[in-house]
Amino acid sequence: MITQKSLVLMAACGSAALLAGAFFFQSLGWAPCEMCLWQRWPHAAAIGVGLIYFLLPARAFALLGAFAAAVAAGLAIFHSGVERVWWEGPASCTGSSDALSGLDATSLLPGGSDVPALVMCDTLEPFFLGLTMANWNALASLGLLAIWMMAARAR
Repeated sequence: MITQKSLVLMAACGSAALLAGAFFFQSLGWAPCEMCLWQRWPHAAAIGVGLIYFLLPARAFALLGAFAAAVAAGLAIFHSGVERVWWEGPASCTGSSDALSGLDATSLLPGGSDVPALVMCDTLEPFFLGLTMANWNALASLGLLAIWMMAARAR
């Protein structure tokens, strides 16, 4: 029988693996967009919840971890929809804002062309098997949500 403790460990380590993967691909030059960065925070929270659980084991922490995984999944699903143009995303990272039209960001910053280009959130870049990183994060986060829920129900 799988214990609550092992399920919490599995879920927290799953979030840690997703964050490690994100930082690894970023180190290889795969720059994240604004919404990609948003998706990292709930995973960091889930890791923190997992650590707290091992100090104070309580079902409430498993539920809190499930909430963090649900937020991560929700953000990833929203981002997936923005990438596939199912709905509009935030104007700050989709290019739908006219506020900065005609401005060149590199001319406003020191270093000029050395500044990395802004990564747009609505750019569809398949990563593996036709799915984007946001798509994979949504699937993984839903899996982690299931594990957290199993932990909350376990004794």
